[in-house]
Amino acid sequence: MSRLIAGCAGVTVTVLGALNTRTSDLSAPPEGLSPAPALALIPAGLALLLHVTPPAGGLPGRLRTGAAAAFALAAVVLGATAADRHPAAALATVLSGLALACLDVRLPRRAGAAPVRIADPLLLGAATIALVALVPRLFAASFPSGQGPAGVMPLWLAGGLLALTAGAILARPEAGPLRTLDRSGPRTAVRRLAPALVAAPLIAALVSAFAVRTGLSRPAAAVSTGAILAALALLALLAFLVRTLDRADRRQRRLVAELRDRQDFADTLLQSMNEAVMVLDANYHVIDVNRRWRELTGQQDDVREPPPLPPPGSGGDWLLPRADGTAVPVLATMAAIPDAAGAPRGYVATCVDIAERKEAEEALSEHAAELERGNAELAAALAFKNDLTSMLTHDVAQPISSIASLAELLCADWSDLPDDIRLELATKIDKNTRRLVKMMNDLQLLFRLDTGAVTARRVPVPLLEVVRATSAETPGAGEVEVAIDENVSALADRGHLAVVVANLLKNAITHGAAPIRVSAERQPDGTVLLCVQDSGAGIPQDVLPSLFGRFIRGSGLGLFIVRHLVEANGGSVRYEHAVPRGARLLITLEAAPR
Repeated sequence: MSRLIAGCAGVTVTVLGALNTRTSDLSAPPEGLSPAPALALIPAGLALLLHVTPPAGGLPGRLRTGAAAAFALAAVVLGATAADRHPAAALATVLSGLALACLDVRLPRRAGAAPVRIADPLLLGAATIALVALVPRLFAASFPSGQGPAGVMPLWLAGGLLALTAGAILARPEAGPLRTLDRSGPRTAVRRLAPALVAAPLIAALVSAFAVRTGLSRPAAAVSTGAILAALALLALLAFLVRTLDRADRRQRRLVAELRDRQDFADTLLQSMNEAVMVLDANYHVIDVNRRWRELTGQQDDVREPPPLPPPGSGGDWLLPRADGTAVPVLATMAAIPDAAGAPRGYVATCVDIAERKEAEEALSEHAAELERGNAELAAALAFKNDLTSMLTHDVAQPISSIASLAELLCADWSDLPDDIRLELATKIDKNTRRLVKMMNDLQLLFRLDTGAVTARRVPVPLLEVVRATSAETPGAGEVEVAIDENVSALADRGHLAVVVANLLKNAITHGAAPIRVSAERQPDGTVLLCVQDSGAGIPQDVLPSLFGRFIRGSGLGLFIVRHLVEANGGSVRYEHAVPRGARLLITLEAAPR
């Protein structure tokens, strides 16, 4: 409706300018204007008409705006040409044309305030000039014929300019004087009472004219009466404005108090939260932190720079740095605060202390690891028990059965057996008994090795002496070839070394083949390499990964004991295939000083 009224005003101004152009006289006094102000109304009305023309029914947007600006500037030029003879009309026309030219231009203001439209003060100036020229002429009917008040421009021109300014205001109802953000403010009151303000002098003029024409009063009294009525109307308007301002002030004070109460409530709520909260602006500058944040970070001064935080919209476990250089584990979240357009206007970082939870998780993990280690130890113990049971069933049962059978034979047929047979049977019983005792000693040593109770007392030990002594005590080792220099000595426990050599010789004799050779030599790296080599078929490839394990079928505990005793003396043991055939077991020990 506003745009329709503005369009009608544009058409009216255009027609009014066209009708009065021919009646103007260039040589007339100021009462009869030159054609320039009347001509200026034609492009001004067309500019107003173009501003309210909808895009679908006329020219494209940019072209229509450009044409309106061109017509408005033409009105400015035509109005300025009459400035020397008719300054009031020229100034009002120039102001109206400039307002139409920059009707949609706005100047930005501070953040949160509405922009200022350039056309508003220009339209106000043009309307003021038009009212100054129009109001005195309204009282002309109150004066006798030929004695009316003089004016700065004719009535039709003042009315046209006033219609032009009103149409320019109605062309953009969403901006300018018609726009308001507060429906109860004085600006709305002015807008609502503007028709009464304009109608007050008109009513006063009509009352004065009626009083004079009917003879009720003289012209001066009639004019005074009209002026008094207009003044009373203005006073009533001012009183209403003062009352409106007072109500607006009280409402503003109430809103400020409510805002302060809400701010206090928000601050209290923020400070009483158990979570650590930091509020940041859109540029990640710290606005405020609560009490829990200061306690968690140890920062009692003003926090200026935020610590490293997760990106907005995410969260999870985080390490929050403290003032003393340490860090506390927290569950951090970063949330954006959107504005009306959806863009982030700030951020809220929330941190929950999870140090106790982390300690509980670590304790639980440690307990689980202990259980895992315990399960592994139980599994190893179970495997050890199964292997030991299997070995005892196979290796220990055989000599016990042999001893029992031979002893039963001796007891049953002692008187019938010759002496040589008795000696042979007793010798076999003794051999199996020694074998069984050796097996029990190996088991006892195995238990000591498994519990870590075996310690080595290392001293310089001549290898040749130990190998010869052990060979002499080992059955079947009489043909063993020994190739060791007398000066070769190793740092080892003498008893451990004797057990190692005895087990290696027994393994070579039992599972290998003659000839068997034992050698030792000093290495350039300060170690001694002891080698026991046989000429048998060697060790199968599938047995090598568990060669030095506890229980290898057919080898008993010997190589397992060898490995543990060598390692207890700071050495190592390994296996190599001999060339062209056979097995080589190599022992590396630290060499004794020369």
